Amino acid sequence: MTEDVVIFEELTSQNGKRVGHATLNKASALNALNIDMIRLLTPKLEQWQQDPAIAMVVLDGMGDKAFCAGGDVVAMHNAMLSSPGDMPESLQNFFTEEYQLDYLIHRYNKPFLVWGNGIVMGGGLGLMSGASHRIVTASSRIAMPEISIGLYPDVGGSWFLNKMPEGCGLFLGLTGASMNAADALYVKLADYCVAHETKAIFMAQLVETDWQSASAADHKQLSKICEAFHYSHVSALPASNVQAHQEMIDSLVSAQSLLEVAEQIANLNTSEDKWLSRAQKTLRAGSALTAYLVYEQLKRGKDLSLAECFQMELIMSCRCGEFGEFQEGVRALLIDKDMQPNWRFKSIADVPQATAEHFFSSLWSTEQHPLYLLGKGDNHGER
Repeated sequence: MTEDVVIFEELTSQNGKRVGHATLNKASALNALNIDMIRLLTPKLEQWQQDPAIAMVVLDGMGDKAFCAGGDVVAMHNAMLSSPGDMPESLQNFFTEEYQLDYLIHRYNKPFLVWGNGIVMGGGLGLMSGASHRIVTASSRIAMPEISIGLYPDVGGSWFLNKMPEGCGLFLGLTGASMNAADALYVKLADYCVAHETKAIFMAQLVETDWQSASAADHKQLSKICEAFHYSHVSALPASNVQAHQEMIDSLVSAQSLLEVAEQIANLNTSEDKWLSRAQKTLRAGSALTAYLVYEQLKRGKDLSLAECFQMELIMSCRCGEFGEFQEGVRALLIDKDMQPNWRFKSIADVPQATAEHFFSSLWSTEQHPLYLLGKGDNHGER
């Protein structure tokens, strides 16, 4: 394991309390999350959570281009390629440990800040969505574009997509539409927008703060700091595409079936709307199976706890690992880069219900599920 794929430091504040600072350190790969990074982050975050001298935690990414552009799907592709028709053990381990890390952040008992500058996609959103304080910047570009690789919005998407304004989660999951900072604030994936160039000053402010031993007091302290750096002029940000299209989105996804929703999106006149046009094209070119999975996961996830969402998603992800659609999507987009995926089904109408149902059928009995203990004995609130 390469130790420097995540850099850890502890910053001592003026009253002796410390700020734990973790940095994803794969800038050349846009800080894509791999198993080594997860296996470094999880024990360190658990250690900091138990250390009374650590007042809060900051997680960010190296460089100015990305916080984290997602999981290392090329490594996943290679594992699937070597085990056709089977679920590679390395893939199951990755998803299991990734979801455990995401859940840890959601339930962290101290203030947890993520600096979501630049690209934040897939696995990066899994790390950011559960933080108590989520910062975006003017350059933030956020998306769950799994429909283009035959996966689905995992890492807690069943939870946080359902918490968005009416219809937005389904629309964004089906279209992989890109969100800017204003969008992230609107759909509740971020809490503050801060100028990236003020980051050094922001970090210095954390060190100059008198942190307390009480988590509630420290949460308030951190909120005050974030509010002081939050853009005072919202007009300086690009407009929220999602908010501008809210009424249309709500109307589009209120249809009675996935087929109707997809047809309504496909039939939109988007000639003068670049954002909507890109979203429409992504759905049209994406995996019909993924569209079905997105629709079903949000319907099923609506009444599930956070732990139950992750348990359901591990089943879905493992099924994706053995089915072949995910492998083909990554091949076309990132390996051969021919942008011509040979999807198993040519349209949503072609996806057999029994095939889609298979992705929700567990590989394990209840107590053998790798995430069975997730949430057992928790005493912290869910974000």
